[in-house]
Amino acid sequence: MPRFFVDSSFQPGALVTLPDAVARHVQVLRLQPGDTLVLFNGRGGQYEARLVEIGRRHASAEIGAFADVEAEPPYRITLAQGIAGGDKMDWLIEKAVELGVSHVEPLATSRSVVRLAGERALRRQAHWQALAQAACEQCCRNRVPDVGAPLELNAWLDALPAGPADGDMRLMLSPRARLAFDALPQTPPSGNVMLLIGPEGGLAPEEESAAAERGFVPLALGPRVLRTETAGIAVLAALAARWGGW
Repeated sequence: MPRFFVDSSFQPGALVTLPDAVARHVQVLRLQPGDTLVLFNGRGGQYEARLVEIGRRHASAEIGAFADVEAEPPYRITLAQGIAGGDKMDWLIEKAVELGVSHVEPLATSRSVVRLAGERALRRQAHWQALAQAACEQCCRNRVPDVGAPLELNAWLDALPAGPADGDMRLMLSPRARLAFDALPQTPPSGNVMLLIGPEGGLAPEEESAAAERGFVPLALGPRVLRTETAGIAVLAALAARWGGW
């Protein structure tokens, strides 16, 4: 059944007016009154719903039974990603959500090509959050990851505790790292994982040093140097295979 994200509370039997974007999508799919669909609000689980009315500019649905189903991995990962240029960041966020990331933190670094501030940064954040919601609709996740507002790397590091808490893990990809991927534990940590990846050109040496002071351990994936839009997806997929995220 078609799945749609609706940021609202649901009660079985209630009639809800669907947001404009969802109503337009319903019309594009040529759904009809009486057709069933799935609605989720990003807080866990999903509701079956039945379309009641479809107009030129609106649609409504009756909420049905709640299903407590999830597609989350058995670990939580924050992807702290150096902002990539062009459409790379859009693609990266979409695929990271499909691979189970819990939170995305876009970071401006010394080698970032794209610089965002003010209203432009807020618009881009809203755009990325919409991409995360759409990715959850497609991949059957019922918990929508948050995409943070763009921050400077040093400001983000300064706001973190001095080191990871018990059960947490902090990793950063680096071609200079000595720790190989195979050295990671076979089971996921009990706490949160933070994965730091630089933009095009990677993190500068002084940025790696600053991250290391906050407890980030340099990690190498192998002898090949991957593009920034490849690196995050590769390590998220590898961790899913290692830690049972599939």
